[in-house]
Amino acid sequence: MMTRMSDFAAGSTLDALRADLAAGRTTSRALVETCLDRAGRGEGPRVYIRVDADAARFAADEADRLRREGIEPSPYAGIPISVKDLFDIGGQVTTAGSRVLGNATPAACDAGAVARLKAAGFVVIGRTQMTEFAFSGLGLNPHYRAPANPFDRAVGRIPGGSSSGAAVSVTDGMAAAGLGTDTGGSCRIPAALTGLVGFKPTASRMLSDGAFPLSTSLDSVGTLAPTVTCCGALDRVLAGETVRPLAGTSLRRLRIGVPQAVVLEGLDKHVAAAFAGALTTLSGAGAQVVDLPMAEFAELAAINAKGGLAAAEAYALHAPMLAARGEDYDPRVRVRIEKGASHTAAQYLAVQAARRDWIMRVSRKIDAVDVLVCPTVPTIAPTFAELEDDEAFGRINLVMLRNPTFANFLDGCSVSIPCHRPGDAPVGLMLMQRGGQDERVLSIARAMEAALAPHDA
Repeated sequence: MMTRMSDFAAGSTLDALRADLAAGRTTSRALVETCLDRAGRGEGPRVYIRVDADAARFAADEADRLRREGIEPSPYAGIPISVKDLFDIGGQVTTAGSRVLGNATPAACDAGAVARLKAAGFVVIGRTQMTEFAFSGLGLNPHYRAPANPFDRAVGRIPGGSSSGAAVSVTDGMAAAGLGTDTGGSCRIPAALTGLVGFKPTASRMLSDGAFPLSTSLDSVGTLAPTVTCCGALDRVLAGETVRPLAGTSLRRLRIGVPQAVVLEGLDKHVAAAFAGALTTLSGAGAQVVDLPMAEFAELAAINAKGGLAAAEAYALHAPMLAARGEDYDPRVRVRIEKGASHTAAQYLAVQAARRDWIMRVSRKIDAVDVLVCPTVPTIAPTFAELEDDEAFGRINLVMLRNPTFANFLDGCSVSIPCHRPGDAPVGLMLMQRGGQDERVLSIARAMEAALAPHDA
């Protein structure tokens, strides 16, 4: 019996949907119609900048036809996914959440990441809202009203950013997963604030062509989904690898390093309690929790004192557009980009050299443990009202970016998983390792996810 449209529950895992499709309990068309229905109401109009209803229905019908004929490009063929507005989709204008690019030439072809998802049979529902040019961790955009966090929605809390629409598309069942980017936490921050899993892979493993850049040194293509297993499957597809289960990992005797510098400062009571509870649970499961000084983390503020690599590289890209249409930028984004104008070539090269040295020193210390863990962000989701003042916006934005950005500067891999109790405000536990350790981090995260369940996803 075919599943009714309403039976596609928000938060359904890729494997659950895969099983339903394989067993004939639902169809891709039914899943897509559910997503399209939800995208047209509630938070939907604030989640999607563009909904591709006709293309999604066509792709769903094709996936259903192939499955009936015993042909499928991957086990996940026919599952709906959302795409952040940074990625090219053939025939569409990539606006990157900005009005500045509204009249740009439509993309000639799909971005590499989108092409791989489509080749695996995923069905693109549409383009999700984001912080303009991905330059904020809060998810606000003056050109489009931001979707509200699913937690405490009546009060109105931010979704986090910059992949704001990607997160809410998943929490509200408008897609089974979201394709995003992560330059300083843009997948992990909204995942932490909304109760999802957000993964930032080693940047070089992913195709970046056709993704509008913020900082070519720090950008990563990432994902948001209900579980670690979901992100692991998407990671395989996006890396062009054969989809296979994550390796099993035991928490017994696992060495978990907890940095003592910077990342534990200013935790609110909700995050502090959830993080302490998570460490207690993991220790009880046999893991060894090791306090690490990690004084190197305290160096990063000075290295990035003038906006760092992100501001310098963003300004190099945006300078002509700022000169022509600066008044059309989000003022809060423009001021961050313009910090890069003061960078000289010598200063930029000095930051790159400092980064190489920092990566070498931090990597040595990480190798003493299996993984680093800390709170993804130090507070639960702020309210929209708290961010109306520019000073508060800037201060809270830096607070949200503080912990996740270490993994980007490290050129490493990192994942945020929920660690709060059911019914509490969402809190993320962030795992981090040096570059190339993606499967190891995902495997450990899955073991921690199981130990920390049940959680409110």
